[in-house]
Amino acid sequence: MKKSSYIIPADFPDPDVIRVDDCYYMVTTTMHFMPGCVILRSYNLVDWEHAAYVFDELEVTPAETLSDNKGAYGKGMWAASLRYHGGKFYVSFVANDTHKTYLFTSEKIEGPWKRSEIKGFYHDMSLLFDDDGRVFCVSGNTQITLTELESDLSGPKAGGVNKLIIRDNPDEVALGYEGSHFYKINGKYYVFLIHIPKGKMRTEACYVSDKIEGPYTGGDVLCSDLAGWNSGTAQGGVVQANDGSWYSIVFQDHGALGRIPVLVPVSFVDGFPVFGEDGLAQNDVCVTDNRPDYKYAPLYSNDFTNPAWQWNHIPDKNLVDVTSSTFKLRTDKICVNPVQAANTLTQRTFTEHCSGSVEIDASKINEGDVAGLCALEGEYGFIAVTKKSGKYKLIAAEHKIDYSPWAMGVYDSAPPNIMEEKEISSPVLRLKVTFSLEHGKEQVQFAYCLSDSQSEKDSSFIDFGAPVRLRYTLDQFVGVRFALFCYSTVSAGGEASFRDFVMGLSKAAAL
Repeated sequence: MKKSSYIIPADFPDPDVIRVDDCYYMVTTTMHFMPGCVILRSYNLVDWEHAAYVFDELEVTPAETLSDNKGAYGKGMWAASLRYHGGKFYVSFVANDTHKTYLFTSEKIEGPWKRSEIKGFYHDMSLLFDDDGRVFCVSGNTQITLTELESDLSGPKAGGVNKLIIRDNPDEVALGYEGSHFYKINGKYYVFLIHIPKGKMRTEACYVSDKIEGPYTGGDVLCSDLAGWNSGTAQGGVVQANDGSWYSIVFQDHGALGRIPVLVPVSFVDGFPVFGEDGLAQNDVCVTDNRPDYKYAPLYSNDFTNPAWQWNHIPDKNLVDVTSSTFKLRTDKICVNPVQAANTLTQRTFTEHCSGSVEIDASKINEGDVAGLCALEGEYGFIAVTKKSGKYKLIAAEHKIDYSPWAMGVYDSAPPNIMEEKEISSPVLRLKVTFSLEHGKEQVQFAYCLSDSQSEKDSSFIDFGAPVRLRYTLDQFVGVRFALFCYSTVSAGGEASFRDFVMGLSKAAAL
């Protein structure tokens, strides 16, 4: 089977992949979205569907519930390690707001997942169950450390190995080694890493040793652009297919769309991995399909109860009502923008050209409330209904950050900039966002339809406001999403309801 190397045209970053019998499982970062730590399933490494979320909520804190109006943006769970050992699945990761290392275990990929903690903080950790029964992890940034763990993975083993095994040169890189993936293959130990050498793009590296404690030797194995993005394909591990061939799933930055999983063939020459064709990623990849007749469920959905939808932070279930076609929410606090709004329901954008429309009923909003459809990321835009002086208004808004796009741990407390406003006779109407996320042209256009018709014909919608430019920034550290929101600026208790979300993919093969 020959397929594009872009296996999922959506924001599924920091992949780790394993195979159990004829099935592949991949875990990716979900940060502040809940439920969290998504695991996908495939039988051919190309087509994927949802398998599980590892947790419904991580920690009920002021940040993770957005009750502090700051949130855990760009934090939460990062770069999980997924392993299968002794008939049990293991998922481990750190959360950068709670500063803890979490371990989840289950006998089935669907759960239930048992939660515990690993004492210590292991950035971008990767687990290895060695053949002699010992358990190790590698972790770190710039300096990569090997740590032996207790057999129950409760923490570092007393008197066990704790050793720096790989070091990057901070004077030569913009980003030091991180994103560890640790394996034992044919008696050798392999550590795969990502870094960004100065003047280059994201680059995959690999170090190899005959002994677990080293010495490790190696270097860069993949520094390659795809589709003219001038953005390297890196950070991921390797997996062996049933036919004996090897593959890696890494990611590539695609601007506002997010970080996109990429499939790269791998071969081993004299015990060292060779990625793609002579170290370059390929546009097309041939893989063996273990179940060619299997039908995959899409990773996007119009159904509000589908796992494609996630909450922006932990929701208050007392303030929301969700069915397959309807989403209702009520506010209980005052805030100034949709980034602070609690109980917002989101879904990833899918492909470079997609759209989404939804009917909103804002008849129960309070004075000063804002309810609508947002293109949500650090620099966002939205179309919404508000109430001013007792009258309903349709508004289109945008927000541009006034700090570096590479800044992390900052909070957005600025009100949005209203681009266009008009009075409307009814608070019930249909809103639409249309994304164009091509390289260098990333933007979203808003539109509305006042008629009672639920038609999705383009002629039914009227553009509203100028297109809003989008870009990927590290304050939220995620690709742009569809988001349904309502927030109060004057008095809490207002309500909004949404029904019949419709996603459109105008160019499904754009990537």
